[in-house]
Amino acid sequence: MKASEGKIGRVFVLRLEDGDVVPEVIEKFAGEKGIKVAHVVLIGGIAGGQIVSGPRKTEEMPPDPVLVPVEGAHEVVGAGIIAPDKEGKPVLHIHASLGRGYKVLTGCLRPGVKTWLVGEAIIYEITGTQARRLPDKASGFDLMEV
Repeated sequence: MKASEGKIGRVFVLRLEDGDVVPEVIEKFAGEKGIKVAHVVLIGGIAGGQIVSGPRKTEEMPPDPVLVPVEGAHEVVGAGIIAPDKEGKPVLHIHASLGRGYKVLTGCLRPGVKTWLVGEAIIYEITGTQARRLPDKASGFDLMEV
């Protein structure tokens, strides 16, 4: 394990509107506000797009993602971390559970997942840490380095 210490900076309360694309809209807001590292909590509704629900084969690198379509409106609760990529752009890695009736989907929200009616997010800025998302050759992902 690797770790770094920071402090809570600003706290933002966001209301996402119907059709806002997650994580894009939160990343754009973070860029506009100069947020480098943060914790994000999300609740509300999601409809459309896809989530990544694990790799097809655990031992295969780079992983072939299992993409699951989000069909119809779902309730959502999620948590994520914003950290800058190698160019300094804020990138949100957010996992969530989505429910509709007795059906539950859990995974990583990908671009194209849209807010249904309303989404509510709280962003807790973390200052004093140099966390970044840097390319990892083995996985093909940008992984957080602290």
